[in-house]
Amino acid sequence: MLHWLLILLRYAVLMALITVIIVVLCYFAINWSTRSAIYSDINKVPHRHVGLVLGTNKYLQRGGINQFYQSRIDTAARLYHAGKVDYLIVSGDNRSNNYNEPKQMTKDLVKAGVPASRIQPDYAGLRTLDSVLRMDKIFGHRNYLIISQRFHNQRALFLADAKGQQPIAFNAPDPTTQGMKKVISREYLARIKAILDLIVNTQARHYGEPINFPPD
Repeated sequence: MLHWLLILLRYAVLMALITVIIVVLCYFAINWSTRSAIYSDINKVPHRHVGLVLGTNKYLQRGGINQFYQSRIDTAARLYHAGKVDYLIVSGDNRSNNYNEPKQMTKDLVKAGVPASRIQPDYAGLRTLDSVLRMDKIFGHRNYLIISQRFHNQRALFLADAKGQQPIAFNAPDPTTQGMKKVISREYLARIKAILDLIVNTQARHYGEPINFPPD
């Protein structure tokens, strides 16, 4: 009996080790595959007609402003004012009347000096995959500028490239007041999920009628 328990234990340890190796390889493979399409210097990022701002909650559960959110808003406004993008699509979750990421992003970008006429909310960006798919299927854009933090940009670019799109990305600065270790640990799992979504060809939860933005 003990002999079989030892065999099972060794098998479990081996499988756990293989799983960890696969997760780590997936993480760094995505980093490597997207490296040439990511920019951090605003003077070097090429101009794109449309930028995609990926959403997140403005507020932390414990209270206060989510610095990941604020950094994305500040960066998107900076890119617009620098003439690096002409229009912005703000894509996020709109799960209830009291939680509306695109509406909040639009409001804060207008406060930052971006004209409302240059902003288009995407209310069905429930996940990064949804936001990327809808850029092509709903808005008709395949060559655009993604705006988020580096770790998020890498995953979004990976998904977009796998779907035949050709976006580039600009990195919003990582917060210094919020722990990155927890975020990166979640990102390992998010990247496994992204790969599985591609394998099974997961689609956006909502599509609908095409939206002509920017208007002709």
